[in-house]
Amino acid sequence: MIKRLINYIKASTEELKKVTWPTKKEIYQYSMLVIAISLALAAFLGSLDKIFGWIFTLII
Repeated sequence: MIKRLINYIKASTEELKKVTWPTKKEIYQYSMLVIAISLALAAFLGSLDKIFGWIFTLII
């Protein structure tokens, strides 16, 4: 059991060495993209909520 755990840890560290990690600039750009998309989606859903609320108020 211990031998399997050690082999797993060794294999994991070898795989992590092969990973191409993003640069700080890429992380910043991706983070800004996620924030912008989230804000746009929140504004879109908020406006739909207002529109449907207004429509239901007119109906009722």
